[in-house]
Amino acid sequence: MPMPSRDVSAAIAVTRFGLGARPGELAGVGGDPRDWLLAQIRPTGADQPQVGGETSAVRIQAFRAYQTERRDMRRADGETASDRDPVQIAARMLREGTAVDFLARARLAATTPAGFRERWALFWANHFTVSAVKLITATVAGPFEQEAIRPHVFGRFEDLLIASTAHPAMLLYLDQAQSVGPGSQAAAVLARRRRAGAAAGGGLNENLAREILELHTVGVDGGYSQADVTEFARALTGWSVGGLREAEDRQGRFVFRAAAHEPGPRTVMGRSYRQDEAAQAAAILRDLAAHPATARHLARKIARHFVADEPPPGLVSRLEAAWTASDGNLSAVARALVEAPEAWEPRPAKFKTPYEFLISSWRAIGGQPGAIEHLAPPLNALGQRPFSAPSPKGWDETAATWAAPDAVIKRMAWAEGFSAAVAGELDPDTVAREALGGRLSEPVRIAVARAESREEALSILLMSPEFQRR
Repeated sequence: MPMPSRDVSAAIAVTRFGLGARPGELAGVGGDPRDWLLAQIRPTGADQPQVGGETSAVRIQAFRAYQTERRDMRRADGETASDRDPVQIAARMLREGTAVDFLARARLAATTPAGFRERWALFWANHFTVSAVKLITATVAGPFEQEAIRPHVFGRFEDLLIASTAHPAMLLYLDQAQSVGPGSQAAAVLARRRRAGAAAGGGLNENLAREILELHTVGVDGGYSQADVTEFARALTGWSVGGLREAEDRQGRFVFRAAAHEPGPRTVMGRSYRQDEAAQAAAILRDLAAHPATARHLARKIARHFVADEPPPGLVSRLEAAWTASDGNLSAVARALVEAPEAWEPRPAKFKTPYEFLISSWRAIGGQPGAIEHLAPPLNALGQRPFSAPSPKGWDETAATWAAPDAVIKRMAWAEGFSAAVAGELDPDTVAREALGGRLSEPVRIAVARAESREEALSILLMSPEFQRR
């Protein structure tokens, strides 16, 4: 497959592999767009949003303290806390922290000169989704991405898998922190409490084990059974999060609770694992990371994200081969993606998600969102609420999800409002050339040039097929 012209290749590099062109960026790609992309791959991982630096452990401690204080106040007087109560103030502060995280992430996306590196990080953050559907996970969705995902996106997949699985945010999101092995010491204690008439929770929870197999590693067609899910869930028992009653260096952090771990050896997908406390589940994770089905599943998912909803089989094969040859080295997989001729097909096949649409619009004008109000309301209206994927599958990335007529009308309304606010002294003709480069078609160029106002011209550009697709 021949390489497209330099101008078109530069536009593909910035708009398909990246997050959209900022003013002057296409000219800076240089004579070799592939080299420009390859230079963004680095072993230290992705860039970090500029936030206050609160760790997930600090956020979890604050949330647990908020829960305790709220419970104590209700027990004391049974009254509903007012907006002035410290409990409500703490709840607002936690939510505000989440807003700060998302705004910082979006501002990084809107301004970074390394759009491919950022898109690669966002892909893996969506793959290992921790959603803000629970208040506690809302408070740590940002730190989870910063601590467990971004440092590992160009390293070994095994390390990324273990880091994301063991992170408190994932353990809380998928209810692993409370999972108790049915034959464990903790289960025996809970049984005695129930016999005595006391309330006692606990029990084996299979959520995390199932999602790791179905979503994070081998995939739904990876050859595992329900028995494998149960055995893996038993191996994961004991993986938990330190509470406020524990030593300070354990609070809000990963802890292994030996008393909750199901004793005995396990067999998962035909492999046997000896009783080895926390290391038992870690050994299973390492084998899942190295499983051939994981390479196939992830190769297809990467190709689908970057190139087409129905990815070219040749591209999937190239990525799978790079994954297998490198033992899951994600830098090697990223290089294989950039070097694959199928990834440079001139016709744009991917329809932007709402987040991608907003970010690429800010990039096109050389700006960035100044407040969460520039992001949350429009993303909510467009169906992609910040940090709130509807399930552990993450956000869907196919056109069928985002290109329905009603959704396009809502995009148009946002584009008109955005253009009215930012068009100012912008030259829409220049914005169009610098945003789309060699992908700017003659009909769109003429429509932008003939618009009756700057606002109308910018809206036309943002709603053009070339801008909506990448």
